Amino acid sequence: MAAGDESEEPTPEFYSEGAEGSPRDAPAARRVRPGTLLLAATDLLEPTFARTVIYVMEHNDAGSLGVVLNRMSQTAVHNLLPQWADLSASPRALFVGGPVKQDAALCLGVVKLGADITGFEALRPVDGRVVLVDLDADPEELSAVLDGVRVFAGYSGWGVGQLDGELEQNSWILASALAKDLLAPTTTDLWGAVLRRQTWPTPLLATHPIDISRN
Repeated sequence: MAAGDESEEPTPEFYSEGAEGSPRDAPAARRVRPGTLLLAATDLLEPTFARTVIYVMEHNDAGSLGVVLNRMSQTAVHNLLPQWADLSASPRALFVGGPVKQDAALCLGVVKLGADITGFEALRPVDGRVVLVDLDADPEELSAVLDGVRVFAGYSGWGVGQLDGELEQNSWILASALAKDLLAPTTTDLWGAVLRRQTWPTPLLATHPIDISRN
C-alpha cells in the first residue's frame, strides 16, 4: 500500500516539509470518502498497519490518502513545532500518520461546535468539523475556533485503484469517523471502540485476539 511509488499518490495541501452516505449494497470502494475510517481487518498482521485506524482525507481518481490515528511516536510536539504544543490534544506528541514522507508533518484539527471558520484561510474543511490545518499559520489565531489539533509525521497513501483492491480483499473494515476520534487519547483502544459502535455482529471483532494461537 503506502510504501509504493510516492509520485502516484496525492499529496495533501498544508504539508510542512522538514518538520521533525452511500447505499449499503454499493461496492465498498464507492462508499469511501473524506471522513471514512479504515479499520485494519483482524487478519491484517503486517506490523505497520495491524490494528490501525486510518482517517481518510482524500479519495478520488488520483488515489487515496489518510493518516493513522492510533500510532503515537515518542517525539513531543514541543520539540519540533513548539508553537503548536498548546493547541495539540493530549498526549502532546507527534503521531505516525503512515510510512510516506515521515520526515514531514501535517496537521488535522477539530472545529469547535458552532464556530464559523469562514475567512480562516489556514483551515481547509475535510469532513464535518475536521479540517486540515496549515502549520505555517499562527496557532494563537486559530485557538478561538479549534478544540484541538493532532500533528502527524507522514501519511498513508494509495495509488490509483490500490485501495479498491485492498477493500476487495477485505483488508479493511469501513466506518464513519466521529470528530472525537481525531483527538482520542492513547488510553483509548480506538480500534476496539470504533468496532463496538458498529452494527451487529461487527462489535464481536473487538474481542478478536491479536495472536489467534493464544485463543
